Amino acid sequence: MAGALLHGKAVDHQPGSATIRHWHEVAQLLYAISGVMRVITPLGQWIVPPNRGIWIPAGVWHEVFMIGLVEVRSIYIRPDAVQDLPRECCVLEITPLMRELILAAISIDYQEQPIRPRSQMIAQLLLNEVKTLTTLPMQLPMPDDELLREVCADILANPDENRTTEDWASQAGVDARTLQRRFNKVTGMTLGEWRRQARLLNALERLAQGERVIDVAFDCGYNSPSAFTAMFKRQFGITPSCFFS
Repeated sequence: MAGALLHGKAVDHQPGSATIRHWHEVAQLLYAISGVMRVITPLGQWIVPPNRGIWIPAGVWHEVFMIGLVEVRSIYIRPDAVQDLPRECCVLEITPLMRELILAAISIDYQEQPIRPRSQMIAQLLLNEVKTLTTLPMQLPMPDDELLREVCADILANPDENRTTEDWASQAGVDARTLQRRFNKVTGMTLGEWRRQARLLNALERLAQGERVIDVAFDCGYNSPSAFTAMFKRQFGITPSCFFS
């Protein structure tokens, strides 16, 4: 992409497919027109619903798992063009303007020489727009502590269970205060906060595939759909139905 600030690529992925673990020498903005992506990085995992995007800095290895048919549009950004852009992975709200800029960037012929002024203007506007996008709380940090990873694996496999911190501590062979202290030090979250986030991201993934709110709520350990909706709104600012509209 000599001379260009960025370039784009469009790839459609079949349900259940995944990329191999890889990294880029450039920053990447991954955006799905449709479908859901689960992105794994060294710091944890992110759920990326339709019309949201994930920013991946240069040099960060990642794997992408496709939930449903996923129409991915990727923007790769030259290292010297990422000043004032995110330095860590994050999920971004894609505005209507940003969506159109991404699609326009995908259609540009980056082999053309010299790069047309219009192409450069689209690229520059896209980079400026990234700076304005809202960051969404879609991360689930995964601890590198073996004891904590076992607890997290159990929670992910059984999101409907309502065991207490004391129950998890007993299973891990430590007292509850020790477990909480280790968990907070490694993840920056309490065990209860981590479990709530795990449940909500699991729910997001399933709702994006068209499952009913009532089924998702009970399967994720909530006593009622209204309790689930209230927690969802507290975390994301809107109800599940509005989130996917």
